[in-house]
Amino acid sequence: MLLHVRHHTQYRYQSQVVLAQHMAYLRPRDLPSQRLEAHRLHIAPQPMLREDRPDAFGNWRTFFALQSPHDALDVTADSVVLTLAPGELPDSPPWPGVRDRLQYHAQAPYEPASEYVFPSPYIPRHEALADYARPVFGPQRPFLDACQDLMARIHEDFTYETASTDVHTPVLEALAQRKGVCQDFAHLMIGCLRSLGLPARYVSGYLLTQPPPGQPRLIGADASHAWVSVPFDGAWHDFDPTNHRSGTHSPGADYVTLALGRDFGDVSPLRGVIQGGGSHVLKVAVTVAPEAEFSALSAADGITAAAGA
Repeated sequence: MLLHVRHHTQYRYQSQVVLAQHMAYLRPRDLPSQRLEAHRLHIAPQPMLREDRPDAFGNWRTFFALQSPHDALDVTADSVVLTLAPGELPDSPPWPGVRDRLQYHAQAPYEPASEYVFPSPYIPRHEALADYARPVFGPQRPFLDACQDLMARIHEDFTYETASTDVHTPVLEALAQRKGVCQDFAHLMIGCLRSLGLPARYVSGYLLTQPPPGQPRLIGADASHAWVSVPFDGAWHDFDPTNHRSGTHSPGADYVTLALGRDFGDVSPLRGVIQGGGSHVLKVAVTVAPEAEFSALSAADGITAAAGA
C-alpha cells in the first residue's frame, strides 16, 4: 500500500520568540514492513541551522535553531511510504525462558533487546503493573500468545477517551482510571511486560483511518498513533492494544512506523526550548491517505504535495 502522510504542526506565540532550538522526529523509518519513497520537511521561518542525523535507536531526527525573532512556527512533514502486509506471529516458547535469557549473567553474550527491559522516564517497573499482567502469563504460556492476550485484556478493560490524559499522565494513573489514549495504552502494556522482566519498546507512527460511510476524507483530520513492539527469534512483533491488532514487523499494511524508543519521551514528534514567546496556541493536523487519493485531496484544498526525498 502506498500511503502519503502529512504531519503539520503550528505554533502561534503571544509575543515574539527571540531564540529557539527544536528537535523533530518526523521522518518515517525504513523497516522490513515499509520503505520510505519520499520525504520533505518544511520549516517556517527558515532556520539558521539544521542538522539531520540518526539517534541511538536508529531514528532520523532533525535539529534546527531559529535565531531571529518570530511569533509563529510552522513545521510540515510530507512522507510517501510503501507499506507491506505483516507476517503471522510465530510459535514461541514459554515466557519465563525469554525473561531468563535477558537477565544478567557473568560472561553472557550481549542481548540488544535487554535495554528495553529496564524502566524509562515515562514507564516505571511496578508491582501493580506486574499484577495486572499475571493472569495471562501462566508459567507455561507461550511468550507471544501471552503478549496477544495482554493486548486483548487492555483493549477490553480500558476506554479510549480523548483528553482524559495528556503526555505527562503517569502510567499508574492510567491503570487506575481505566481510560486514556493510544499513548497510555502503549505505555501500560510496555510497563506490564517490563515489570515481568520482559522487553518491549514504544512505536510511534500513523494509522490509515477510513471516513464514515458517505463522508469524504478530510485534510488534517487524523492523528498520530502509538503501539508496542516485542523481540523474539530475530524479529520484532507489534501489538496495538488500542485497536486489538498484531503482526510480525507491523500490525498491518495500514500502519506507518515513524520512530522507535523506550517511551514517548524518546520519540516526541516535535519538542524544543524557546526564549520569549509567552503563552502559545498549538495546532496539530495529520492526514494519512493512499497516495493517489491524497493528490486529489491536496489539489482540492489548495495544498502542494511532497516532491522529492
